Formats: sequence, structure tokens, C-alpha cells
Amino acid sequence: MKAVQFSEHGRKDVLEYDEFDDPEIDRDEVLIDVKAGALNHLDVFTRMGLGALERLDLEMPHIPGSDAAGVVDEVGEDVDRFEPGDRVAVSAGLSCGHCEFCRDGDPTLCTDYKIIGEHVRGVHSEKTAVPSENLVPVPSGVDWKTAAAAPLVFQTAWRMLVTRAELQPGESILVLGASGGVGHAAVQIADYIGAEVYATASTEEKLGYAADIGADHTINYDEKNFADAIADATDERGVDVVVDHIGKATWKDSLDSLAKGGTIVTCGATTGRDPETDINSIFWNQLEIHGSTMGTPGEVDDVLELVWEGSFEPRIRETLPMSEIERAHEIIEEREGFGKVVVIPDSEL
Repeated sequence: MKAVQFSEHGRKDVLEYDEFDDPEIDRDEVLIDVKAGALNHLDVFTRMGLGALERLDLEMPHIPGSDAAGVVDEVGEDVDRFEPGDRVAVSAGLSCGHCEFCRDGDPTLCTDYKIIGEHVRGVHSEKTAVPSENLVPVPSGVDWKTAAAAPLVFQTAWRMLVTRAELQPGESILVLGASGGVGHAAVQIADYIGAEVYATASTEEKLGYAADIGADHTINYDEKNFADAIADATDERGVDVVVDHIGKATWKDSLDSLAKGGTIVTCGATTGRDPETDINSIFWNQLEIHGSTMGTPGEVDDVLELVWEGSFEPRIRETLPMSEIERAHEIIEEREGFGKVVVIPDSEL
């Protein structure tokens, strides 16, 4: 088969789309004929060798990619959830199943948690072998781009807002980076819940898209400091929740944007993991800080059902053949456009 791959960490020119050994499935795995994949900023960090807590030590060559959808080609002998011909999408979180957190029902806290495409070989290839428990059914009416683009960002945003921040109807929320994958999912989920949604982006075009999918107020962070804009818009009160997956460059202003008793929830730090924090403002204003990673199987099912029925829509900023994977990574790195970047195996075009 052909697969996106790299044999060393580095800039986007380490990426290749070339021959790779066909995958062999274990007893609990499913072989998928991939119809579409999608990128996340995680793919850029993986290519560079940067994990969430430490530098990655990967088996090379490595196939990146955490998002894909396709048709079941073959199933392992222990698999009873799927059969050849089924339409499926990948949910990328891997857990051990037996640590205290897995046994308590929250595999996202697993002591050996991994993400397909980051810690183990990913799914940006013509075929891929995935544990059956990491697959979700895709209804026949859902197109492959949507099925590939939705799982990682929508499960992440759903857990952040619904489970961790416990966002309520009528509350106010600020979503940073609303043009990105998690950001544009968070805007839609917050609007669905019934919150008053503030969203930031760097261009008027991106802000227009954010408004189209549910943002009540938009802020161009290149033109005005967003914390000042929130203060002006809320008569100095601040918002109840801030979604910050940006990190070092925005952390102080995110805290400053919160109302007393407010909550900041984070799933990433694309601009750096070590921001300065004013601890006094946290205890004096009784702020809550929540980390969040991926989603549980139940959370994945809940949010993807809403995607499949059309309540949420993963916006596609670009669709490219997998052979143009360097360009796909460039779009993510340069923050071009709004929404997700989808890649299609060249054999499917």
C-alpha cells in the first residue's frame, strides 16, 4: 500500500507518500480501506517529535494521522462489532483497560494513554489496522470527508465544554482560535447548549465563518487585545468559561477574561506549554482550571450522533490528495483558512 510517512523528525519536507508494508490485523483489530483522513495540529507536533509531556520516541518510519474513515475490509477473529463492508470512522484514544482509571470508567485518564498517530502508527494510508473498540459506525448518508474530519476535534470539544467545564444554557463562553479544528467545534457545541458565544480569529473572513456556525460576538485578536474586548463587551464582568488551546501566548489574557468563579478549560498549548500565571488572581477570583484530553467512548458516541444527524458540521478548509501531504501540513502550520484539512488516498481520486 501507499502511506504518508516520515523516517526522522523535522520540518514538513521529511514527509513522504510512498510504499509501506500492508498492515496485518490482530485478533481484536479491523482492517480498513481508508477513504479519507483529516489533519490536526497534533500531526505537526508529532512530525516534529513533540509529545504532550516529553519528546516522542517512535518506531520509524512512522505513519501519522489520528483521523480517518473508510470501509471494513477484514476483521480479526475476536471482533463481533463489525463485519466487512461496514462504514466506520476512527476514534484515536488508546487505553490499557485495566488501570484504576480505566476500571473506574474514564479511559481518557489511563496511566498508559496513547493516541493513534501520535504514539503509535497512524491512519494516513490506503489501509490501516485499528482495534475494533476504536471504531464508530458511520451511517450511509454521511460523506467520507465529514466522517474523517469529525471524531478527534468534536469529541475533544464536547468533553471540554460538557463534561469538564459543565457549560450551562445562558452562560457566556470565549472560544479562542475559532477557525481551528477544536475551536470551530467548540463554537458549535456552545451554541447548541445555549450559551452566549464569543469567538476570536485573525481575519474578518474567519470571523464571518465563526458567526455563521454560532458565534454571537467575534473578536479580531490582531486588531484588539481579546481580554480588553471581553471587558468592554461584558461591562468588566468577564465570561463564565474560556476555551484556550493556544497556551503561552494567550494564557494571561484568558485568565483576565474570566468572571469571578469562572472556568478555563484547555486541551493543548500550540504556542508553548510554560506560560506565566498570576496565582493571586486565581485564588482571589476563585477561578477553576480544567485540563481535558480526547473523550470517553460514551462522549464520542454522543457527539458524533449529533454530527451524523447534521446538528454539527465539521467545516473543510481544503481537500488534498495524500501525495500533497506537505501542503496539508503547511496549511495547518500557517493557520490558513477555517476548519479541517482532509487528505484522500491518491488511489481514491
